[in-house]
Amino acid sequence: MKRLCAVAAGAAFGATSAFAGGLERSAQSVAILFEQGEYAEFTLGSFSPSVSGVFGGALASGDMASSYITYSLGYKRALSDQLDLAIIVDQPVGADVDYPASAAPYPFAGSNAEVRSTAVTALLRYRLPSNISIYGGLRGQSVKGDLQIIAPAVSPAFTNYNLAADRDFQLGYVVGVAWEKPEIAARVALTYNSKMEHTFDTTETGLAPVALTGTMDVELPQSVNLEFQTGIAPDTLLFGSIRWVEWSATNITPPFLGAAIVSYPEDIITYNLGIGRRFNDQWSGAVTIGYEKNEGAPVGNLGPTDGFKSIGLAATYTMDNVKITGGIRYVDIGDATTTTIGSNFADNEGIGGGIRIGYSF
Repeated sequence: MKRLCAVAAGAAFGATSAFAGGLERSAQSVAILFEQGEYAEFTLGSFSPSVSGVFGGALASGDMASSYITYSLGYKRALSDQLDLAIIVDQPVGADVDYPASAAPYPFAGSNAEVRSTAVTALLRYRLPSNISIYGGLRGQSVKGDLQIIAPAVSPAFTNYNLAADRDFQLGYVVGVAWEKPEIAARVALTYNSKMEHTFDTTETGLAPVALTGTMDVELPQSVNLEFQTGIAPDTLLFGSIRWVEWSATNITPPFLGAAIVSYPEDIITYNLGIGRRFNDQWSGAVTIGYEKNEGAPVGNLGPTDGFKSIGLAATYTMDNVKITGGIRYVDIGDATTTTIGSNFADNEGIGGGIRIGYSF
């Protein structure tokens, strides 16, 4: 039964790292803390969305969502019988927006945006009596971004608008509590991730004859994760997660443009559920489903999606100390109407996949 934990982790990766609400690129799982002994892993994932809409019932946007690749690294070791250490490197937020120029005269044709991030998280877990453990640590996160809006999306009176937000580094924290019952492979982990308040040095062009420099405060939101698993039959595991992120607290407003280029009307809750099955000593498999509610409120033109439904498959091959998990996921992306111009984005979808290699020392 314990080997199914690897399947659960691999399948959850496929279900959460590929696509989620807001700018999210990582579900910030703490599952690596519960691996046995000394352990390291590398995960590589990709997602290929197809997102397009129509303005005024006639002007098509073209596919404005670029494919992207994510990675993560993790290392865990026991420091004593009661104390464990884990180090996680991931990309918690990101964006890849590219409205095709060939879609002109669609209002945002040729506009693009990019957000990049890297985070390093160090966690300690202390085991208490009665199968309870507490854990926590620090997260260092760096983020940068660039935006280009092609006139007349800003205003016919302006030239093209550009924003460069230099890389900014901030510290946050993680705290959590977990309960386990190893004889039935049961575990529940509740984790709080603090918000990150970034202050970016910015350069804006297109609003004046010269470049305008300033600073921009952006809050990347706090979140709460509930991760769980339990054996439900011999060699069969039920697992899942519920993740709440306070995206309504995030507002990206450049100092001289004076209008929000990214904001979210609601907080976002993401649900994932899966069943894993061990077929023999080498092979295990899992099926996962995911869901985010379609809120129905207008969304920004740089992220014209609203909720999703997904289904995924994962398989794990175990050989001596090595576990290799591969997964694929189909996402039905929720319909949305954009702010400012009121474009309708509907019938969109995406395919994600990835591989995780884990090694036990």
